[in-house]
Amino acid sequence: MRFAAGDNIVARRLRRLPENVRQTVQTVALSLAGGLAVVLFLILVNGLFSLTYVRFAARSKAFFAVASFVLIMGTSLLVGLLLNRISPEAAGSGIPQVKSAYWKELGYLPLRSTLIKFVAGLLSIGGGSSLGREGPSVFISAGVASNVAGLMGVPRRERRASTLMGSSGGLAAAFNTPLAAITFAIEEIVGDLNSRYLGRVIFASVLGAFVVYAVLGRQPAFALPSVENISWIHYAVVPVVAAAASAAGVVFQKGTIALRGKARDWRRVPAWVKPGFGGLITWALGVSVFLAVGKIGVFGLGYQDLSRALANDFVWQAAGLLALAKLLATMASYGFGGCGGIFAPLLFIGGMTGFFLAGLAGTWLPLTPADHIVLAAVGMSACLGTVVGAPLTSLLIVFEMTHQFSLVPSLMIGLIASQAVSRLGGRLNFYDAALVQDGHELHKIRPPLALESWQNLPVSAIANPKPVVVRELELDKLRQLVDRYPYNGFPVELNGLLRGILTRQRIQEAVLRKEPPEIQNVITCFPDQTVREIGDKFIESPNNVLVVVDRESGVIQGIITLHDLIRVQASIQS
Repeated sequence: MRFAAGDNIVARRLRRLPENVRQTVQTVALSLAGGLAVVLFLILVNGLFSLTYVRFAARSKAFFAVASFVLIMGTSLLVGLLLNRISPEAAGSGIPQVKSAYWKELGYLPLRSTLIKFVAGLLSIGGGSSLGREGPSVFISAGVASNVAGLMGVPRRERRASTLMGSSGGLAAAFNTPLAAITFAIEEIVGDLNSRYLGRVIFASVLGAFVVYAVLGRQPAFALPSVENISWIHYAVVPVVAAAASAAGVVFQKGTIALRGKARDWRRVPAWVKPGFGGLITWALGVSVFLAVGKIGVFGLGYQDLSRALANDFVWQAAGLLALAKLLATMASYGFGGCGGIFAPLLFIGGMTGFFLAGLAGTWLPLTPADHIVLAAVGMSACLGTVVGAPLTSLLIVFEMTHQFSLVPSLMIGLIASQAVSRLGGRLNFYDAALVQDGHELHKIRPPLALESWQNLPVSAIANPKPVVVRELELDKLRQLVDRYPYNGFPVELNGLLRGILTRQRIQEAVLRKEPPEIQNVITCFPDQTVREIGDKFIESPNNVLVVVDRESGVIQGIITLHDLIRVQASIQS
């Protein structure tokens, strides 16, 4: 990593070190900073939930209903204000935003978003919304790492490694699962097992786990009894459990994405109020379950009830009720714009689904108590793997959270069965579907290793092949366009012919003045031209955008921005 001009004393001292020593110092500093931030986040979330819902449940049922309503509605509305008035990009899980920052912003995450994510995630999860801590943990750790890297003199355009290390260390700290953190960072964020950052990601995951060991201890997330006496008959039930848990994951993904889209288009209600609807639905479901079976797992992470199920200290009929209620509550909490992740709810939904089906199958099959635990774990892995699209990570995370190697054969069989069902969810996993819904079509450009090769690349290799094209100039549709997509330039095609470019600023001005927008001239290039050949065209372009058209027909085939060129060149140089 190179250092920025005008750096501080820390950067100057680091510059004096050899490159390999400097990278090691940076990795240690970024991983420890991110890991400590995540551990603080976990302690505060668990503390807030214990001081509220756990104590509420020890009082009368009427007190629990009233107190939980006040708390979840108050925190949901406060989160809505924080997210919509200060930092909208801090909404949701945080993992899609980290992916977007890695690929589109070269790893830069603003400090303000990181701070708001910390506060809003604490209020959402600790306040009872049915969301998880891993998404905020990854975002917080990545954001801290990105900004600490800036303090160490790393330019904004060279922070991909910092963000990736922060993500890995954050997930390792959130779940005490260093192996799963490595595979998740490489499998989900980078998508390339041959990434040159692999060594530093491994180091960051180990350091993140060390932070958890030092502060919270070495215990696994779930303390299971020794899983012995597993019967052969349970392998016949594994595919059924995996398929059912995977189907629950498909329902979650499709339902949440659909609800998220409808809630966004619901313009009569202020945006900051919408998380309150998620809180209200979660409260209604959570209180109903509490009154019926005395469990509070619908609220927050739900780990207390899931731990009891994994210890065989749970009524299997209640597990089915909790799985259904948790599924609906999580869809509402996330779909209406809450701030939290999906790992914990998916593990809960899958685990309870597996435990319920194990109890049901046990009424006519001779399943052992160990079989019930294994089938619950199979449900956890299958449900999570289906939604996040990272089967290896889902297997490792359940294994590391339980420290039970005897689960692995069943988990592997379950993953095979779940992958067949997961295809019903579509070609995109949940995170990519959320990014596409937000208008972030991740065009993952993998640059060549040499500058000469880069300059000889055809334009088609780096252009976005799916540009958002304006084909109608009605003001309402233009307003919806800029609300949905974050882009700054949109090609205009009228009657099948390319007419020019509409910028975001021109559209917003036209909507405000209620007059036709001004279409700017467009500079075009051809897909077989090289990067070297189109350099001068950006000088001619008034908006730093080139539209790629077919050489013969003139049909729009893509769009390329100056930011695309800078991003790839910075990747080569780093």
